[in-house]
Amino acid sequence: MTYFFCRLNAPRPTFSQDMTPAEFAVMQAHVAYWSELTAKRIAIAFGPVADPKGAWGLGVVEVENEDEVRGVVDNDPAMKGGAGFSFDVYPMPRVISRS
Repeated sequence: MTYFFCRLNAPRPTFSQDMTPAEFAVMQAHVAYWSELTAKRIAIAFGPVADPKGAWGLGVVEVENEDEVRGVVDNDPAMKGGAGFSFDVYPMPRVISRS
């Protein structure tokens, strides 16, 4: 298995403070999607990061290959919603975790 760090970039630095009702709905679908990935043991962890420069989302996934992680992020409701989100995806050559 291969591990990847996924960073969800919001459409603007103030997003977490001023999202519209439509954007809030996209975020609810995003959380449901990643919760399902966690239940399927694809996502190891996910959640918001309170960066002073602007909040962003973190996800760590365990998948077979880069094509699979691309499918994970491309199918995220945040990406499908056309609200200006983007993902940065980085391979993690080694992961040390709790047993």
